[in-house]
Amino acid sequence: MNNSTSAPANGNDNKKFKGDRPPCSPSRVLHLRKIPNDVTEAEVISLGLPFGRVTNLLILKGKSQAFLEMASEEAAVTMVNYYTPVTPHLRSQPVYIQYSNHRELKTDNLPNQARAQAALQAISAAQPGSLALSGAPTNEGTVLSGQSPVLRIIIENLFYPVTLEVLHQIFSKFGTVLKIITFTKNNQFQALLQYADPVNAHYARMALDGQNIYNACCTLRIDFSKLTSLNVKYNNDKSRDFTRLDLPTGDGQPSLEPPMAAAFEIEYLHIMKKHPLWPSSSVAFLFSLAQGAPGIISSPYAGAAGFGPAIGFPQATGLSVSAVPGALGPLAIASSAVTGRMTIPGAGGIPGNSVLLVTNLNPDLITPHGLFILFGVYGDVHRVKIMFNKKENALVQMADANQAQLAMNHLSGQRLYGKVLRATLSKHQAVQLPREGQEDQGLTKDFSNSPLHRFKKPGSKNFQNIFPPSATLHLSNIPPSVTVDDLKNLFTDAGCSVKAFKFFQKDRKMALIQLGSVEEAIQALVELHNHDLGENHHLRVSFSKSTI
Repeated sequence: MNNSTSAPANGNDNKKFKGDRPPCSPSRVLHLRKIPNDVTEAEVISLGLPFGRVTNLLILKGKSQAFLEMASEEAAVTMVNYYTPVTPHLRSQPVYIQYSNHRELKTDNLPNQARAQAALQAISAAQPGSLALSGAPTNEGTVLSGQSPVLRIIIENLFYPVTLEVLHQIFSKFGTVLKIITFTKNNQFQALLQYADPVNAHYARMALDGQNIYNACCTLRIDFSKLTSLNVKYNNDKSRDFTRLDLPTGDGQPSLEPPMAAAFEIEYLHIMKKHPLWPSSSVAFLFSLAQGAPGIISSPYAGAAGFGPAIGFPQATGLSVSAVPGALGPLAIASSAVTGRMTIPGAGGIPGNSVLLVTNLNPDLITPHGLFILFGVYGDVHRVKIMFNKKENALVQMADANQAQLAMNHLSGQRLYGKVLRATLSKHQAVQLPREGQEDQGLTKDFSNSPLHRFKKPGSKNFQNIFPPSATLHLSNIPPSVTVDDLKNLFTDAGCSVKAFKFFQKDRKMALIQLGSVEEAIQALVELHNHDLGENHHLRVSFSKSTI
């Protein structure tokens, strides 16, 4: 970008939002539209903080636009993927985020930048940990070597029920959640939550401490636990080990404590008695009209960001609150609503769905097997269907909704075979196999019994080694006879440029290989995972958080 406001202000980025042009390729500079005129620099910066270090900012208040520069492209990709299904809000106003076509912000000679620089410096001083972490993955282990990956969470002002599923949905936006234990202590609802990496715990605490889950209630108080690992014995409403699908359910307990359920029922009956002609969904709507700060998971009809609490009553199933003055949309009410399950307004797909719609693929090079291998990095892929009449689109069915969300967060916005792929939740709940005699050209494949699934084995270490796509790949299952040159030639023949390579000192069956770009690494993983190296050894390839 030039040292003037003309480059971002000339509308180049704005044109990207008209819908008839392809989106920009990933950039660490993000373009924000429709920001409120009275927004502060700190408020704009706060949108990027959970995802990494914010290195520069330019606000164009006359145009209601801003440019936010992250320390790394990876942080920007994570941020865009997070805010794609969940529209962020500033001062109760929706803000739209997309990659800019500028690669960096040069604001040294621009007027009125003093406030932006002061805000960046103030945040840097207040949160030195985030500066050390972001954009420098090689330092993460050093900076947080003594920090626990386990968070202790206390929820104050518990008006709506908060379940294990609600906590998982919120905290998984900041990394892979391995285990959760919920309990009540000193009349307070609390939880212990373990991430795969202390870095994720750091980001989650930085972003969520003090936030409300729902409007003006269910306030999160978060600190690091003295525990470094959680021991979960049962998978039920109170505790869950996402790495161990084989655990028994135990006795289990209802998610909603009896006093809480009674309080809801009394309040509901009180309003119904006062307004007997109101539909029950309108009564449920009143529960959301809390005065005060918006929540992380506030209702779409309350005009704030995030998810809508599916709070309601059996007789209210399927009703709408559109008749209520001030309501902006339908209330998502389910018969099991008291468990606090959530919907994602505007996401287009079905919440809890395990099927992804993947678009903008390269139709000449993509195959069902290639998508199976790539998406299999983040979960067990059961079925893949490339669209017969539109081969740049495909459906990918994961083992469960959590894996689908994980794959979507990590892969949407990445480049594969020269195209920036997009992944969203599909409206389909399953991928149908072709009927006998139906023309398919091998575009639909069932992989449910594949031996290549990474997460079928309970307690597998693969659960703790889930990382975003990176230019460095982790190789394993290498036989003793295979040399450095053999492996370098293998990747070179696949069209990659090898920048660095090293075997693990203690275990020569494993190695790291650094390629020319993230796109090269993605392509190499797709084509070389499970490659036959001889001696009954098949190469295992995954993304690494390390660099050589």
